[in-house]
Amino acid sequence: MSYRLHADAVTLRYQAQPVSENLSLAIPDGSFTAIVGPNACGKSTLLRALARLLTPDAGQVVLDGKAILSLPTREVARRLGLLPQSPTAPDGLTVAELVARGRFPHQGFLQQWSPGDETAVRAALDMTGTLSLAARPVAELSGGQRQRVWIAMVLAQETGILLLDEPTTYLDIVHQVELLDLLARLNTQGRTVVAVLHELNLAFRYASHLVAMKDGSVVAEGAPENIVSEAMIEQVFGLAALVQADPLTGRPMVIPRPRD
Repeated sequence: MSYRLHADAVTLRYQAQPVSENLSLAIPDGSFTAIVGPNACGKSTLLRALARLLTPDAGQVVLDGKAILSLPTREVARRLGLLPQSPTAPDGLTVAELVARGRFPHQGFLQQWSPGDETAVRAALDMTGTLSLAARPVAELSGGQRQRVWIAMVLAQETGILLLDEPTTYLDIVHQVELLDLLARLNTQGRTVVAVLHELNLAFRYASHLVAMKDGSVVAEGAPENIVSEAMIEQVFGLAALVQADPLTGRPMVIPRPRD
């Protein structure tokens, strides 16, 4: 198994508070990796470090065999796309203009907007069901629409690795499934997908590689069917639950037990 992206013994802080110490994690190439865990366990902090938005106090993140901090910003953006939590757009920007910003890493100093850029933007809008919104101001969209537009911008980058921090936020269940279906299709086409997810049963259904975190550490990782158990759910989430096979997919499914 090969790993284009990995964190080697990193120590991470968020707003001066310690989050993780000596944490190592390798993202399998071609995987759909879901990172799960309770709130404030370090999932988003880890994703920010993998995306070069956070500099580790110790250790390093490696992309394609080189320390990610040593690579030019534009070069990183050609290889790795990121959807952070709660992104914000400049005032007055239309949907098409926002998604077009995903093409900036591919623009040279003298290179003009190309037919290839136009095709990439249109394809990203189409894949996310936002083509009909292209002319609308981003500020006028609902939360769910805005989230799909941001995902379209990341897709327009056409990177081999996608990092998404809670991409189903603001989406109803229909659009959650549509988005995860889209990410699964992109994964089967060769993209490596890494997503922080809160809905466990959706994470278990779609992920080929699962990372469970608690208190800044990786508690378990591997294929969901190999690592998800009632004991693991209790250890990571403090939740008494029944784990059984999903009748449609055979993947693990968690059913919380009544606290009474």
